[in-house]
Amino acid sequence: MRADWLPVNGVNSLILKRCARLCLALLGFTAIAVQLSIHARMGFSLVNFFSYFTNLSNLLAAGVLAWSGSGLDCPDEVRAQSTVNMTVVGLVFAALLRDVDLGALLPWVNVVLHYVMPCAVVLDWLLFPPNPTLGDRRGSFLLVFPSVYLGYVLVRGAATGWYPYPFLNPVHAGGAIGVAGYAAGIAATFLLVGWALLSVGTKTKSRRNAANG
Repeated sequence: MRADWLPVNGVNSLILKRCARLCLALLGFTAIAVQLSIHARMGFSLVNFFSYFTNLSNLLAAGVLAWSGSGLDCPDEVRAQSTVNMTVVGLVFAALLRDVDLGALLPWVNVVLHYVMPCAVVLDWLLFPPNPTLGDRRGSFLLVFPSVYLGYVLVRGAATGWYPYPFLNPVHAGGAIGVAGYAAGIAATFLLVGWALLSVGTKTKSRRNAANG
């Protein structure tokens, strides 16, 4: 291996980290843009497109990766929200939506949004964990984004009859009680995933800080 490719005071590794984040951000934005263009060409509602939690979470994730990849400090709270969102996107898709008809969603876009980006964001969190002080905070702040989203979906769904996911539609979920059950389960998933990521991330950072003196 050539010596000039080896990290010098972490410079090369820093460049590699930033490039990887920017490439992933570009991939996420591209997948969303391509699917949005298809959605628009087919005459579907753009409001509906941006009512999918998957699309919103991927946009946030791509934005966070671009933010971090540009060399600016992205707040740990924003990174945490993005990481938890994408983890839940991957888990919910695998558990509830994997066999659902995805309509006009392109296969490669599906792979990027539901598999590649969730794995990449979680890996980024574990490889470059937050400051240890973040672990002292309760993970309740991670419920703000999904709570606002859920309220929006249910209010709009009741008014229009359209829901982005079948488990949020009372007709398919067994009525309001069924929707409440799914919502409670997803909220518990957010809290559990948030606690796990905050705990693992901050402990990893603390160990690295201790090792570096």
